[in-house]
This record gives sequence, structure tokens and C-alpha cells, in this order.
Amino acid sequence: MLNIMVLMNKKILIIDDDEKLNRLLREYLAKFDFRVISHTRPSDGLRALKHEHPDLIILDVMLPDMDGFELCKMIRKDFNLPIIMLTARGEVTDRIVGLELGADDYLPKPFEPRELVARIQTILRRRRVDSTQEWKRCGDLTIHFAQHRVILADQPVELTSTEFEILKMFCQHPNITFSRSQILDHLWEIDGDIDSRSVDVLISRLRQKLGDDPKNPRYIKTIWGSGYLFVMEA
Repeated sequence: MLNIMVLMNKKILIIDDDEKLNRLLREYLAKFDFRVISHTRPSDGLRALKHEHPDLIILDVMLPDMDGFELCKMIRKDFNLPIIMLTARGEVTDRIVGLELGADDYLPKPFEPRELVARIQTILRRRRVDSTQEWKRCGDLTIHFAQHRVILADQPVELTSTEFEILKMFCQHPNITFSRSQILDHLWEIDGDIDSRSVDVLISRLRQKLGDDPKNPRYIKTIWGSGYLFVMEA
């Protein structure tokens, strides 16, 4: 069961040029004890990101000066914070682009504010300290659950929170095949909300960061017609 106290007073940064929506979200999220900062311009949002240290970012795709995809890419260079992208364009290709650039979730407009809250709570819950295990070693990989940190052959690997959660799930359940739908259920806990191609994008991105060759995998093996399996070295 979700421990609500863990999520109280978490700080949310919204970067969206729709001031009316920003005001609505500030008021609505405050009911769930979130502290909300909002900006309509990317430059102001970046400054707030550096000084306010938010726990999660809500980022619109359509922004003045630069689009949200470019801003997401800039944020990912220096910050490992969860990002939820909002857009009036609900095409699957846009969603895939957002995930490829490092977004953790993608919500098309218009949306129900309560659904956004559910997604925020799910993502922040995934980032809580694992109370049963501090770290685990899987071959050359060492995963530090409390710090959300991954070391590969003594070198740090920068992962988004979603990528980290997939790797954590794999490492905790090695040599077990997970279907795309099982991975989606684990990540978003909303069955069928995001299509299977999104999982393929996330797996591909994770493989790239781990230096894993899909044709001769060391870590993540594709089980054709079934899903993916994390290979645990003896």
C-alpha cells in the first residue's frame, strides 16, 4: 500500500505556456500536499530547476523559444529527475520521441487531473528507498537502490527513473521472461495505457547505455514472441 507520508511536500516543477492550466494544476496538486512551481518559458523553467531542486518535472511539448523535446534533452544532460511530458498531440510517434529523449511518462491533453496525480504518485513511489535491499550485484553491474545509481565495470551509468526501474526489476528477477504487458504493468500500473512499442524503445535505450548488443546480448535477451529476459551470469 502506498505510504502517503512519503509523497507529502514533494516539489513539482511545471513548464507549460498555458498559465490557466498551470494555475489549475497548482491548486489541484496542492490538495495532495505537493508543492508546485510553474513557469511558462523554458529559460525560466531551467533557472527554477537549478535553484528549486524539484522532485519531478511536468513538461509541455509546445513551448515558446524551444519545444519540449529539446528542453527534455537539455534537462537529461545534467539532471536525473522524473519527467512527465504533456502535449495536445497524442500521436504514438510523439510519445516514442519523448521516451527516447528521456521522459518517464507521457500524457496527452486534455487529461483528467486525477490521472496526472496517479502518474506522479506512481513515479515518485518507484523512486523511494528500497527498504529491504540497499544494493545488488549482477555480473559487472552494481545497482544501488537507495541512491538510484548504477555502476558498470566501475563506471557510472546515467539512467532515467524508468530505465532504472526496468533494470532493477530484471536484476531482482534474473533468468525470468517478462512480457511487454508485464513490464508495462510494473512501470505504470495502468494496463494497456502505453503500447508495446514504448517498451521496445525503453529496452533499446537501456541496452545502449549498458553497451549490450541485441544480436549477442550479455544482459538483456529478447525471447521472440514472449518478451525479454535478464541473463544472470554464473
